[in-house]
Amino acid sequence: MRHPTEEPLTGRDRAILRAVAAGTAELTGGTEPDLLLDGRYCCDQAAAHRLARAGLIAPSAVCLVGQRVAAVVTAAGRRALRTPGTAAA
Repeated sequence: MRHPTEEPLTGRDRAILRAVAAGTAELTGGTEPDLLLDGRYCCDQAAAHRLARAGLIAPSAVCLVGQRVAAVVTAAGRRALRTPGTAAA
C-alpha cells in the first residue's frame, strides 16, 4: 500500500478539503479523528482519516480523545487544493 501523501486526491477529497477550509468543520480527538461538517458527521470517515493521516487536515488545537475542536486545512492541504490532478504531497 502506498503512503497517504502519495495518493492522488479524489473529487471527494477535494470537496472535503474545501468544506474544512470554509471554517465550519470540527475534528474529534483520537488516533483516527472523526470529521464533522456543519455539526454533522462526514459521510466518508475513511476519506477524512486518510486526509488527516496525510497531514492535509488537522485539529486547530491539542484536544482530548473524543473532544471536538475546529478543523483546519494545513499548508500541505492548501497546496494540494491549488494543484489539480496531482498527488497529495
